[in-house]
Amino acid sequence: MLRKILTPCLLMFAWPTFGQSLEAHMDSLFALMDQIDTPGAAVAIVRGDSVQFAKGYGIADLEHDIPVTPNTVFMAASVSKQFTAYGIALLANQGKISLDDPVTDYIPELPNFQYPMTIRHLVHHTSGLRDEFSLLALAGYRMDDVITKDDILRLIYQQKDLNFDPGERYMYSNSGYTLIAEIITRVSGQSFRDWMHENLFRPLGMTRSQFRSERGQMIENVASGYITASDGYKAQRVNYSSVGASGLYTTALDLGRWLIALKRGDVGGVETRDLVHSRGILSDGDTLTYAFGISHGWFRGTRSIGHSGSHRGYRTWAGRFPEYDLGIAVLGNLEEFNPSNMAQKIAAFFIEEKNLGAYEGTYHSRELGSTIYISIRSDTLRVRSRRGELATLSRTGRDSFSSDTWYMNSFEFKREDDRLTGVHISSGRSQNVWFEKIK
Repeated sequence: MLRKILTPCLLMFAWPTFGQSLEAHMDSLFALMDQIDTPGAAVAIVRGDSVQFAKGYGIADLEHDIPVTPNTVFMAASVSKQFTAYGIALLANQGKISLDDPVTDYIPELPNFQYPMTIRHLVHHTSGLRDEFSLLALAGYRMDDVITKDDILRLIYQQKDLNFDPGERYMYSNSGYTLIAEIITRVSGQSFRDWMHENLFRPLGMTRSQFRSERGQMIENVASGYITASDGYKAQRVNYSSVGASGLYTTALDLGRWLIALKRGDVGGVETRDLVHSRGILSDGDTLTYAFGISHGWFRGTRSIGHSGSHRGYRTWAGRFPEYDLGIAVLGNLEEFNPSNMAQKIAAFFIEEKNLGAYEGTYHSRELGSTIYISIRSDTLRVRSRRGELATLSRTGRDSFSSDTWYMNSFEFKREDDRLTGVHISSGRSQNVWFEKIK
């Protein structure tokens, strides 16, 4: 097949002073994908209230030599959940449902379990519902089979037990978001696809976004999903037409618009905006990192809020770094592509690691009679002992780090009156070994 030479599609808006260096940096990050015979990716970067950078790399459709652009449509997979969650939050703030209503008030087909399951449980993945994809696989479905909403709902309705009592703990469940979409459909009297279009996509100018609720539904300018094969790439066909947990098809530019709207509360106002950022709480009072289809986290000492998605060769991440007024959306069409990792590399262009110097020092464990030394090298925390270097640390929270060494998986630094006093080091089978900071 004759391959044409591609000119990458770039859109630039209100460039900051670092604009040209940003483009060069982005081109270097995506260089391996920016080929005439490889699947690709699209990216949008938001600063303030505008999309300031958007570009496509590589090929959207290898069979027809169609390049990726910022307007190429990708399946967003689980990034769909933040839209579904926003929808149920809108209905709650309009007084049409209560998040603490039992799910069976709206879906009587669901069994009456011993303890009531509420809509709030579905939102925060604390319902205990068995996950639909696991159930589908156990029922004999393959992921390239035709899978409809009715197929999934039938399996959910037939379940006689839960993984745990609602509210007891967190366990990610796509089933919960399929039920949320069904509740929106029944309360609104509209199809989920139409309701989302009228209440979110159209008001926000997301003209290329839609939920695919029917097999064979036409979607213009959509990328194909691929997986690496021994002789190149193999297409991953999507015959999944359920919505809520997944099913959103969108573009980098539309996700950029969404990140701006999510920050400001453009639909439903600040009350809805604040609600969808609120984190789940377990029955024992523990607070989760998971909110309404988005997860709270940390990157280089600053807060992050986002979600990833993965299905049949489509890979997506969309999120924000509020303290930097930065939003990033990355969408790809290759199974092996890691959009979350790529988003972090992009964010690192804007965000400097914070206060690493506070962790430098000498730490001693009386239990082990052992001393470790933590220092900064090449803007990274390194751990060493008298025998040599042991580990490289990567931040996972305000005072939390992971390492690249198997016997010291996590580091949880502790403070008293904001003064670092030591660190708990854990591995799979040895938890919370205390090292006191001695200097």
